[in-house]
Amino acid sequence: MRAVRIDSFGGPEVLVPVDVPDPVPGPGEVLVRIAAAGVNRADALLRAGLYHRAGRPPLVPGVEAAGVVVEVGEGVTEVVPGQRVIALDGGKSSGFYAELATVPATHLAVLPDAVDLTPAAALPVAWLSAWYCLRRLAHVAKDDTVVVKAAASGVGTAAVQIAAETGARVIALAGSAEKAAWAGEFGADVTLDTSAHPDDAEVEEVLRLTDGRGADVVLDTVGGRAFGRSLREVAHGGRVVALANVALEPSTVDTRDFYPKNASILGFQLTNLQIHGYDPRPDLRELAERVAAGVYRVPIETVVPLEEARAAHERLERRDNRGKIVLAVGPDTGN
Repeated sequence: MRAVRIDSFGGPEVLVPVDVPDPVPGPGEVLVRIAAAGVNRADALLRAGLYHRAGRPPLVPGVEAAGVVVEVGEGVTEVVPGQRVIALDGGKSSGFYAELATVPATHLAVLPDAVDLTPAAALPVAWLSAWYCLRRLAHVAKDDTVVVKAAASGVGTAAVQIAAETGARVIALAGSAEKAAWAGEFGADVTLDTSAHPDDAEVEEVLRLTDGRGADVVLDTVGGRAFGRSLREVAHGGRVVALANVALEPSTVDTRDFYPKNASILGFQLTNLQIHGYDPRPDLRELAERVAAGVYRVPIETVVPLEEARAAHERLERRDNRGKIVLAVGPDTGN
């Protein structure tokens, strides 16, 4: 089969198309013919050798995908050959930048017929992360005010829609006027161009927009110095959810920015959550059903052939994409 492999850590140029043997499902595993694979920051970090759970090369990247079940291993009863599924790596799959991949059956969810495989490939990481952070950790409710950082990202556009559905007031922050306006199309009540409001000005504007009170929930998808600002932007009794450090820089925290407010800091990391027993299937099914019903829309900006994974990573790292970048792996990404 064809796959994209990393033989040494480095820049996008280390993503090389190769022929490799077909994987074989073991007990409890499913062999999936991949139609589409999402491109994520985690993939770029793994490629560069910066991902906290990266193994050693050679490696096939890819942590989320959608495709069709080809074969099931011993003991698998949850899915059968021919079913359309979405797949989440969880640290135990063979890598989704490939025509075929083995996946634990517990990391698969059957896809509703109304959802095409290309947008489905974008659900397991960004959408599941946003869903869990807002619904399971922060318990966002009607009339909450929610700040979503990097709101034009995959997690951000998902979070804006999920928070808006609950009836919350959503303040979407993005790094340019164009990205902020685009994030507003997904249900944000207010948008903020952080390039025009850097550092302290961002905090002051969030406080102004909340009449000095701060936000009930701040979803921090950036990390680094942005996390310190998140603590200043949260309201009394509010919740700051930290789920990334794409800034790849330390976070300097002044405890006086949150403990007098009795605020909570909640951490989230999807792979670790699965390692410690989280079963993603019910949440993945609920997300897919909402997409099928038209409640949520999954913005796909670019679909790139598998053989051009390098170009996909170069675009991802320029940070000028709006919406998800997806690799087209198989010939059929429809129903």
